[in-house]
Amino acid sequence: MSDTNEPKEAEAAASNEIQINILGQYIKDLSFENPTPAQTIQKLASEKPTMSINVNLNAQQVAEDIFEVDLKITATALSNEETAFVAELLYSGLYGIKNLPQDQLQPFLMIEAPRQIFPFARRILSDVTRDGGFPPLMLEPIDFAALYHQQMEAQANAETEAKEDDIVVN
Repeated sequence: MSDTNEPKEAEAAASNEIQINILGQYIKDLSFENPTPAQTIQKLASEKPTMSINVNLNAQQVAEDIFEVDLKITATALSNEETAFVAELLYSGLYGIKNLPQDQLQPFLMIEAPRQIFPFARRILSDVTRDGGFPPLMLEPIDFAALYHQQMEAQANAETEAKEDDIVVN
């Protein structure tokens, strides 16, 4: 009799296990602007451009147990306040997630998921800048956990300030 219960128990245990699968990853949008290539390449032979890198994350549920995480990286190079190039990439990962506790879902989507797709986005931006006639853009690794915690702190501070503003003293 115990033989017949074991498969049912194993099946029940398996159905409650956390399951996370990468269903796909893809470029949603890619842009490279090189407004004055001849002048810029000549300037950059003798001077180093200033770089500005912006990173944005977005996550959304697209179906039951399926989430899409967008990693947007914008790199702008300036030479004497003139734009040398602008590279913008929106790279996404599609994840199947089952049985992940709700309190762990947002940290996974905003820390672990972008950490997994970042190396691919980094390579794409490196290739695009190189193919655009510039040295490859080698982005440093990003600490998505630190960014997430900074964002949560800022959000908590904003909520606290909003509550303090709502207090009315008579």
